[in-house]
Amino acid sequence: MSNLSCYNPNSFTLVGIPGLEKFHMWIGIPFFVIYAMAIVGNSILLYLIAAERSLHKPMFFFLSMLTTTDLILSTATVPKLLSSFWLGSQEITFSGCLTQMFFLHFSFVVDSAILLAMAFDRYVAICFPLRYSTILTPQVVIKLAVSIIMRSFSVILPAVFLLKRLPFCRTRVIPHTYCEHIGIAHLSSADISVNIWYGFCILLMTAISDVIFIAVSYAFILHAVFQLSSQSARQKALGTCGSHVCVILMFYTPAFFSILAHRFGHSVPRNVLILFANLYVSIPPALNPVVYGVKTKQIRDKFILLFSL
Repeated sequence: MSNLSCYNPNSFTLVGIPGLEKFHMWIGIPFFVIYAMAIVGNSILLYLIAAERSLHKPMFFFLSMLTTTDLILSTATVPKLLSSFWLGSQEITFSGCLTQMFFLHFSFVVDSAILLAMAFDRYVAICFPLRYSTILTPQVVIKLAVSIIMRSFSVILPAVFLLKRLPFCRTRVIPHTYCEHIGIAHLSSADISVNIWYGFCILLMTAISDVIFIAVSYAFILHAVFQLSSQSARQKALGTCGSHVCVILMFYTPAFFSILAHRFGHSVPRNVLILFANLYVSIPPALNPVVYGVKTKQIRDKFILLFSL
């Protein structure tokens, strides 16, 4: 019976931010504000894209996908953080922990693929402007969206079963605010080398390869832009990429910093790493609508019109 409970534990305990327990009540306040900003901002953005026919274009379709995924990412983590900090609800069921882990990593992989699709959209728009509507047809856009979802689902789902095979007899206390793949695996007393290598392969097949293809896309974009004879044309072409570049930097910079810090930053205090990991999953979803609202003229105009009525 004891061995059976090791392979099917009832629950885990999420400690929160170790060493800062007495500040949890106050730390929760900015996370609540950031989460509220993410919900309101992304909901307004989704409404504008759905309601305005002039925004029914491939770029804004991918933006609506990014917005939806950001809502999933922040909702998968922040509400549990707030309930732990404010209500003392630190326990999470084993199935709940695996569900949170799945949606956390699934959202990350989907976000990365959407940013790549948006880079492809900008590449076609700038390098082949006359063929844009014939290349990115509604059918092609739908196929891209389905492939993004299927790729993300197929690479993250096996991680759930890799965790379910592990025994958790040693400890069930997670020194974090949310459940993530390697964090859960480290609680097991069994060999987790398969989990570690699979996690590395996921990162290599998704985020790292996406970054490489995004860089290649922007290399072609810059080459095409600097061949334009007019200075105003170059500025206009680059201006259409500004919001996308900002979102790319906000998404990948903290993500890779967090990954590298966990792998190699052994001198960095654990509470700093966990705090940064929480900022990474909460701030980009809140700032993305602001970036696109400020830098994208079509969205900015519709936003002003919506609130001027």
